[in-house]
Amino acid sequence: MSPQSFRRRSLVTLAVALPFAARADSWPSRPVSVVVPFPPGGGLDTFMRPMAAALGRQLSTQVLVDNRGGAGGNVGAGFAAKSAPDGYTWLMGAVHHAIAPAVYPKLDYGLRDDFIPVALLVRVPQVLVVNPQKVPVADFKEFLAYVRSHPGKLNFGSAGNGTSHHLAGELFKQQTKTFITHIPYRGAGPALQDLVAGQVDVMFDGLGSSAGHIRAGRIKPLVMASPQRSPAFPDVPTTVEVGLPGYQVSTWYGLWAPRGTPPDVVARMTKEIGLAFATKEIKDMWASLGSEIPTLTGPAFGDFVATEVERWALVAKAAGAKLD
Repeated sequence: MSPQSFRRRSLVTLAVALPFAARADSWPSRPVSVVVPFPPGGGLDTFMRPMAAALGRQLSTQVLVDNRGGAGGNVGAGFAAKSAPDGYTWLMGAVHHAIAPAVYPKLDYGLRDDFIPVALLVRVPQVLVVNPQKVPVADFKEFLAYVRSHPGKLNFGSAGNGTSHHLAGELFKQQTKTFITHIPYRGAGPALQDLVAGQVDVMFDGLGSSAGHIRAGRIKPLVMASPQRSPAFPDVPTTVEVGLPGYQVSTWYGLWAPRGTPPDVVARMTKEIGLAFATKEIKDMWASLGSEIPTLTGPAFGDFVATEVERWALVAKAAGAKLD
């Protein structure tokens, strides 16, 4: 490259970078948008809306939740990946996005290549819940006996093909040698609505989105897919207690920034998330929904996601889950 070409390229790079640097100094100067890549009513929505309200108060601007459902969360993630890296668009992704590379042969985004990991926001155990009118069993033992004696009679709803709800159900079928028909939806919210209405029988759901329906008696929890009981629902046994120690699944949600977002903006958002977690409002909300306050940020959060990608690739391969 000639000295002239190098200088021209350097000037272009500087011209592109300067607007972002200027915005970083005064960020935020307008409303901030967080893409939630599922319809309203699911677990991401349940946690992101109170967090958005807290962040909005701290930042003295609106933090808007932008629901963009479709393709198991991939439509919204693809949109966020292509957004301007100026600190005004963020992605609240989920365990589903760690599963996606194993089940979707073509994705128009990559968590590692197109995003900066900011913070783990939520981690809750998954819970096996049933509609008590459709599945009138007293406990997990009765449920397992019923499923084994009626193969294919029950169905389970999920947030979509290739989501953690889907693969949690497939993993359950593998470990219990049972068969339950999978019914995919365009998000956990619609699936939960149909579970409550009796259109589906069973769901392997994140505790956060099921908690309100459990407390209202609309759905019945049978077992937590975790080694310890949840303080929010201490009467619900764990998979270790019912003889399925290998069946442990958690639903987690985290925040990413589009690759290229100014480091000082990412650092500011990370700081504000920490301040929100220190408030009684968020502490109480997270506890009521079965989640502890996470501590993973930046590269440590990225490392956690990398291990989840490897783990779910093995589950998807064993289940033969592959989507067009």
